[in-house]
This record gives sequence, structure tokens and C-alpha cells, in this order.
Amino acid sequence: MIGLGMAGEYSAGVTYVLESWPVRWRNRASGFIISGYAGGTVLAAELYTWVVPRGGWRWMFWIDVLPVLVALWMRRSLPEAGDWQQQIGAAGTEAERPNPFRPLFTGRIRPWANAALTVTASVALFCVFTPVGAGFVPGLSVVAAGCLVAFAVQLGGRRGWLLYVALTATVFCAFLYSWPIQALLPTYLKTDLGYAPAQVADVMFYAGFGTMAGCWLAGFVGDRIGTRRAYACTLLASLAFVFPVFAVQDSLPVLGVLVFGLLALSQGISGILPKYLAGHFPTATRAASLGFVYNVGALGGAVAPVLGAHLAEGMSLGQALAVLTFGLTLVVIILVGGDVPRRLGRLVGRQAPGDHLVPGAEGAGAPPAGESPASGAGGASPDAA
Repeated sequence: MIGLGMAGEYSAGVTYVLESWPVRWRNRASGFIISGYAGGTVLAAELYTWVVPRGGWRWMFWIDVLPVLVALWMRRSLPEAGDWQQQIGAAGTEAERPNPFRPLFTGRIRPWANAALTVTASVALFCVFTPVGAGFVPGLSVVAAGCLVAFAVQLGGRRGWLLYVALTATVFCAFLYSWPIQALLPTYLKTDLGYAPAQVADVMFYAGFGTMAGCWLAGFVGDRIGTRRAYACTLLASLAFVFPVFAVQDSLPVLGVLVFGLLALSQGISGILPKYLAGHFPTATRAASLGFVYNVGALGGAVAPVLGAHLAEGMSLGQALAVLTFGLTLVVIILVGGDVPRRLGRLVGRQAPGDHLVPGAEGAGAPPAGESPASGAGGASPDAA
């Protein structure tokens, strides 16, 4: 239930912020909102040491209700995003507004077929991540992936389905390189290095603060040189920290500095991931499309720790984390820096747009995939390059 709420909040929240901020500051907006995750992690860790010993762990959940109440108040008080209001809200009645999920429910057979796909994918994923599917994980993974690709094909249409699949794969790889460290770094510090719980907490503080600072940095750099260039260049710089982090063993301050640098550059760049994804979709379908590609791709976060632990069976955990992080970071650099999703999208839709969040980018403002494309306008922005 928490996952359902967070998934919807992510897609709706980041879309609202991106469509509300001035165009020239939208990478910064993306970085600031995602930095809240890292900042909240640091704050929660500090609260834990004070609240739990005195009142028990349940009080941590009661404290978390306060931001929820603030979010509900904001939902009722804030106006609609400017982009949505101009392009969709003023278009007419609700019946005339685009429904991004309509392709899933057209006709008499398709709703039932998609319901069956949903059940099949859910059961397959449950079995993959529980002992129930032991011995059948490869086959179950193929089944689940096939069901999710079927949804992408319907949502993207004949001109946009490959873009959906490519972006989902990019997010999947991004989670694969980032989550092994997030999930297994504390285990590595305790088991391989023998650090005490207080020392582990210190290192994780450096990690969380580094991620938060990296999100801010990513936003400013993205607005300066363009989203794609910032993403690829920052990840490339992060590779210099990967192996040194797992080479340091007996110096907590040095390890803290290296972890700060690695997380600031590799995890912090995720601050502009919403901006990168959202720019591929028009306003009419942006929140739904971003929510689909991000949350399906986030399955990489579930696979990553399992993959890291599996690699650690043949090498040390530190080596496994270093190899996994370095290798998959290179994959994401190629995918984002080479503009691979958009290039693949143009194989089936030659007028695949540039950055929809940047007026004047090639094809910006084009209608959803599958509809008649409008002619692109203007010169390319840094993000469209």
C-alpha cells in the first residue's frame, strides 16, 4: 500500500513542479524536489537515535503523518500547473481532455485482456522475489517483462512504444547501478570492514548528505549545459570514486569523503532524472507516462541487491559492488549520453519530439505518440542536442 501511494505521488508531484517552475530553472526544480528524499533519510536517521529509544519505533510512523497532512493541504491550496492549465485545462470540458489510459480500456476484449496481464505480471513478480519461484526465476522474469512490455506498447502507441520501452530500460539500469550501494553498503561496512554501528551510521550520514548535495549540483549543472550532458558528464566523473571507495579499509574520514563524492555524483544525478524523463512526453500524457516508465524501471532497485549478493558468492562483497556500480554506470552513460531512447523511438516514429519541457526544442509540443504529429519549431536547446 505504501508503494502504491509513493508511486502515484512521485509521478504527480514531480510533474506538477516541473510544469510550474520557469523553463530555465526546471533542472533545478527537479534536483530540489528529489533532494528531499536524501534529506529525509538523513533527518530520519537522526530522529531514530532520539525517538526510538524513548518512545519505540511506532512513533517514527506517527511523525511521518505530519508531512502527509502538509501534502494534503498543498493539494487543496495550490493552483494547477501553468503548462497543464494552458494546454489542457483551457481546452474544454473534462470529456474532451485526453485520457492517457484510454488505450488500455477500448473495446470489449482489451479491458479483460489487460486485467489478465496485470494478474499474470503481479503473480510472476511475487514468485520471482519470494521462495515460491525458486528454480523458475528466469522464466517468470520473462513472463513479467512480456506483460509490462505489452502495457508499454498500448500506452505508447505504434509510434511511441519503443520510446517507452527504451526509457524503462534506462531507468532499470539506473536503479541497477545505484541501489546495490544504497542497499548493501551498510552490510559491507559491517561484515567486510568490521565497523561498529556508530561508525556505519557516520558513513551513511556522509552518503545521504552527499546525495542531497549532488541533487542540488545536478540541477544547476543541468540548467547550465543541458539535462543529457549534465547526466552523462556527472556519471562519468563518478567513476573516479568507485574503486577507491572499496579500497579504503582503515580510515573512516577518508572513506566518508570518498563516499560523499561518489554519492554526490552517482546518486545525486538522479535529481534530474524526472526532468530527463518528463521531457520525452507531451503535457497531455506526461504524468502518466513518467509514472509508468519510472515505476516499472524501478524494479531494478529490487533486482540490484539480489544481483550484488549473487556476485558476492564468487568475490568479496566490496568487489561485487564496485564491479556492478562501475559497469552499469557505463551502460547508463551510453544510454543517456548517446540519446539512445529517443534514437530508438525515431525508428518507429520518425518525428519523435525533442524536449517537451523546453519551448523551441525540436518537436516540442507535439501531440502524443500515435496521433498526427505537429511540425517541430525553432532551434534546438541544450537538452535537445
